[in-house]
Amino acid sequence: MEIQTNFLDGIKVVELATFVAAPCCGRALAEWGADVIKVESLNGDPVRFVGPNFKMPSNENENPIHDLENSSKKSVALNLKTPEAKEVFEKLLSEADVFLTNLRTEALIGLGVDYETLSKKFPQLIFAQILGYGEKGPDKDKPGFDYTAYYARGGVMGTLCEKDTSPLNGAPGFGDHQAGMYLLSGICAALFKRVRTGKGDKVTVSLLHTAIFGMGIMVAASQYGNHWPITRLEPSSPLLNAYKTKDGRWIQIAIPEYDKYIGKFAKAIGNEILAEDINYNNIKGMVKNREEIVSIIEEKFIKKNLNEWIEILTMADIPFEKVQLFHEIPEDKQAWANDYLYNINYENGNKALVHLPVKFNSLGTPDVVSAPKIGEHTDITLINLGYTAEEIEKLRVSKIVR
Repeated sequence: MEIQTNFLDGIKVVELATFVAAPCCGRALAEWGADVIKVESLNGDPVRFVGPNFKMPSNENENPIHDLENSSKKSVALNLKTPEAKEVFEKLLSEADVFLTNLRTEALIGLGVDYETLSKKFPQLIFAQILGYGEKGPDKDKPGFDYTAYYARGGVMGTLCEKDTSPLNGAPGFGDHQAGMYLLSGICAALFKRVRTGKGDKVTVSLLHTAIFGMGIMVAASQYGNHWPITRLEPSSPLLNAYKTKDGRWIQIAIPEYDKYIGKFAKAIGNEILAEDINYNNIKGMVKNREEIVSIIEEKFIKKNLNEWIEILTMADIPFEKVQLFHEIPEDKQAWANDYLYNINYENGNKALVHLPVKFNSLGTPDVVSAPKIGEHTDITLINLGYTAEEIEKLRVSKIVR
């Protein structure tokens, strides 16, 4: 099989984006062969410095959060508050196929790089923007992070928690990564459209819409009286529930077809009452007696350790999974077998980072190039735009570039 590494060869992307959502989209474009130039302020993308919030280092030699979102890109550092830097930026855009950003529209208008302006200058350009809340409505200009627009406003935080407890603890970047991959799909579709028409387009994804789309089944169900948050003691179904084991771990059961599989499940856990009693062995009885059924199943699961239940449920071919913790994932053999993870060799030892979730048969596992230092590619990029070494040094001394 011939391994391809140039799906997007010849595609030029200018990224003016910070933190996670848009940058992870840029990372995917870069790994698939596009030339992605990340335009940063002279101080750099703030994501370079937030690692300590999550007990991670954030220095030039070891910065996993920055590497995750910005591998395989080039970095150009510009002070876009100056006309000279804006001139450089416009030259970059004149050669670009995609402009990728998460800046709010007001800020883009201030820089003169909003969609209306750029579409007139560069009608072939694809303008791709991550938004917090969307292009319209009273909150269109509100700042948005996945903690706020996705987790909180999108219904994730308040409904996916045990009833009458505190809201769900948000995992940083969870909604951002989803929004970034959605935007990636839109960009690829717009590139395909441009092949046919020669015209660019505007592609937007919002964190709020990403959350609402992900929760679409429950948004619909809520209009029929299925109100969350719920307690696991009264779940939608006892066979769509998590149970605690003797050693303090949890197992998630996933059997949507209650009537069809309750007998098989009952036999596997060693409680034939669930299969024989008319109050328990059919979905109508389950709906009336779900709390009792949960209690019966709980009493069984608490008597054996996690590994014992894994063996039993696997042998019975029951859909289940152990509730895994973040720190266990770098040791997950299934993840390594499928190249979901890769090692990056930092000075203090290897650390496992995560590959993109989309895999191509002809691409194989791409080599991940470490994220660039601030302004690492400023000189070569400006030289390619026609600037001389003397001009670049003058711009650097004037703190226009870094």
